[in-house]
Amino acid sequence: MGFIDLADPARRRLGRQDFAGAKPAHLRVEQPTKFDLVVNLIVPKALGLEKALGLEVPPTLLARADEVIQ
Repeated sequence: MGFIDLADPARRRLGRQDFAGAKPAHLRVEQPTKFDLVVNLIVPKALGLEKALGLEVPPTLLARADEVIQ
């Protein structure tokens, strides 16, 4: 949910890493295990892009989204 899920253990470990003076070869690299698709419908409406450009978010994309911000 949202952009950063702080409950995700990999992100919490990464947040505690100290990057100051560390050599790149010694930094831990972890691949994400989960991706969230978040569609924000507020910004296009606020900027008037829907009417000006005729932009519309396809219903199939909205159906696949993990979160839709209205």
